[in-house]
Amino acid sequence: QVQLVESGGGLVQAGGSLRLSCAASGIIFSINTMGWYRQVPGKQRELVATVTRGGSTNYADSVKGRFTIARDNADYTVYLQMKSLKPEDTAIYYCNANIRSSIGQYDYWGQGTQVTVSS
Repeated sequence: QVQLVESGGGLVQAGGSLRLSCAASGIIFSINTMGWYRQVPGKQRELVATVTRGGSTNYADSVKGRFTIARDNADYTVYLQMKSLKPEDTAIYYCNANIRSSIGQYDYWGQGTQVTVSS
């Protein structure tokens, strides 16, 4: 069974840094795009950043220059380095990956990790 497990969330002061990690496990043949999304209660989930298997990245305008996404294809892991954090970055952050496994190709989501930035 394929699953994504996130770690690294927490409480940080404005201007601080955090690094999120997300590891995929199971019988995996390949992983295409991986990414991070975030959601605030009462609002829609929004894209933060994505990275393709070849390393091409895409960022939301609100995080450009502050967040960096990276992946380790050998370990099926994606990271989100967050710097210069702002209170408006507070949200639950979800990992997403498009994974081809023995049961087919599907999008998978992690359970979410809380990031809280205090002012």
